[in-house]
Amino acid sequence: MFTRELLIMTSELVHICRDRDLTISTAESCTGGLIAACITSVPGSSKVFDSGFCTYSNNAKIQTLGISNSVILNHGAVSKEVAIAMCENAIKKSNVDLTVAVTGIAGPGGGTKKKPVGTVEIASAYTKKTTIRKKFQFKGSREEIRLLTVKEAIIMLLKQLK
Repeated sequence: MFTRELLIMTSELVHICRDRDLTISTAESCTGGLIAACITSVPGSSKVFDSGFCTYSNNAKIQTLGISNSVILNHGAVSKEVAIAMCENAIKKSNVDLTVAVTGIAGPGGGTKKKPVGTVEIASAYTKKTTIRKKFQFKGSREEIRLLTVKEAIIMLLKQLK
């Protein structure tokens, strides 16, 4: 399911976290748990991976992660504000060192002129650094968009550790 390149990057992430005694949690919407699946596909990930929040619906974001309904209403579920809130709340709820959150529109429907299919927001929180985020506009099928999101999430986690 995951490319060799992605598994090599993920293995690097797991090894760095293991060597530094760091723990990871994910907060996922459009990927539906694929980032957690990618991380846990690496042998030894049980020493670093704590939990994955699969918060696909707005209600799940509110109930599970404690995202403010007003943030979702004012900015939309696919926004930098929601992505940042997802990763920052995940780090608090799971008491880990490092998190990544993704929210986006994988398609084939659901896009708008302002937020077309392929729009994805990724954010990462690390207890030793400032939260970072980036907006992406991926092209491709639903599966391609979701896998590109997983790849960029792993890259962002690695960036936090550099």
